[in-house]
Amino acid sequence: MSKKVAVILSGGSGSRFGGALPKQFTKLAGKAIIEYTIEEFERSSQIDEIFVVSQTQHIDRTWEIIKKNKWLKVKAVITGGKERFDSTYSALQALKEYEADTKILFHDAVRPLINQKIIRKCVEVLDDFDAVDVVIPSTDTLVEVYDDGCISNIPNRSMMRRGQTPQGFSLGTIQKAYQKAIEANKHVFTCDCGVVRSMLPHTRVATVEGSERNMKVTQPIDLFIAEKFLQAGNSLDYVEDQSIEALQGKNIVIFGGASGIGLEMKNIAILNGANVHVASRSFNGIDITDLESIKDYLADIEKKQGRIDYIVNTAGLLIKKPIDALTFEEITSLINVNYTGAVNVAIAAKKHLEKSSGMLLNFTSSSYTRGRAYYAIYSSTNAAIVNLTQALAEEWEADGVRVNCINPERTATPMRTANFGVEPAELLLDAKDVAVTSLKVLTSNRTGIIIDVRKDGR
Repeated sequence: MSKKVAVILSGGSGSRFGGALPKQFTKLAGKAIIEYTIEEFERSSQIDEIFVVSQTQHIDRTWEIIKKNKWLKVKAVITGGKERFDSTYSALQALKEYEADTKILFHDAVRPLINQKIIRKCVEVLDDFDAVDVVIPSTDTLVEVYDDGCISNIPNRSMMRRGQTPQGFSLGTIQKAYQKAIEANKHVFTCDCGVVRSMLPHTRVATVEGSERNMKVTQPIDLFIAEKFLQAGNSLDYVEDQSIEALQGKNIVIFGGASGIGLEMKNIAILNGANVHVASRSFNGIDITDLESIKDYLADIEKKQGRIDYIVNTAGLLIKKPIDALTFEEITSLINVNYTGAVNVAIAAKKHLEKSSGMLLNFTSSSYTRGRAYYAIYSSTNAAIVNLTQALAEEWEADGVRVNCINPERTATPMRTANFGVEPAELLLDAKDVAVTSLKVLTSNRTGIIIDVRKDGR
């Protein structure tokens, strides 16, 4: 079986982006952009080895990131060139002893939102073609212009696509194309598929569908958009290859686990061999608004179990009323349970999760994206939870603690029924489905991610 290699092209200077470091080292939701990129190929079952192409002065920095993440597939960090052509050629030289039928994927380091589906499709297509490109439809009309700026042609938009990466090849094909380009003294190409099309015109280049999320971070505004994509989440991307069977033997603490999603998580995790401990006022008198109560509880669990791998906070309070109809006690309770409680859990959790390199999993609500009438405080505290999650992910990254957040759509839980009454079942998520996705997230290496769980699965 042919070997499958990913080459991460990280040789750009990021001059259009600005900043002291190239854009691939810029932080995105708590991690360097390049970390998201390499991690996706590292966890792909389709990829055997990874090569990273870097500027000489950033090779040590790249290795530091690799070592910190304990990635095992990265075989080399090699020096890139001034142009993309030179960087790809450098990688090909490093691979010259590999078999000609090796499948090789070239991917931009600054496309951090690549997903497993695209990687898998590229590798599969290389069974039948010697080259493949990732493309998406053009939603805008494309206009070809003369040097003076006037229109020369307007192509049929239905035939147009926008190119992304990865671009995949059989190693022998891309080596041959580059050798011909060098012999012809042609070095200016927009991409590697362009080299193949120019130098080997009879080679068919297949295409696979990419994703709007698989964007390239080039300008500062792109970083904002990428963060919004991460914030919006996509549960299929983040948990596709995760299995709750990996929870066997793990120690989990669930705050608010006496009902709703927390209870479902408890039951499913126990069935998969985890040791689960539930804390709530109704179950065992643990009040998340009391920091010392949480600290004492977690210390007791760690003493009994030896470690705590995951801490989950599903506790929440919803009171549906106009804000001026809320009593002072109701306002205080909403803020204390929904936000102060989450802060308390985080503070108390940190030292335990540092020891286990574990994860803190928060919960928000779809109302965090826009304040909703009649539950303004609930909505705003959920927005705060998202911000808290992303901030802690960055703050605790060096300590090896991951922090993520689940954002389910309307879910059938006792809290929702108490506020909205009995609703048509077909309009609500099943709490068990949210629980399964949440447990899969616990087994992932992601941090700073808001995982959107939707009824349509998208």
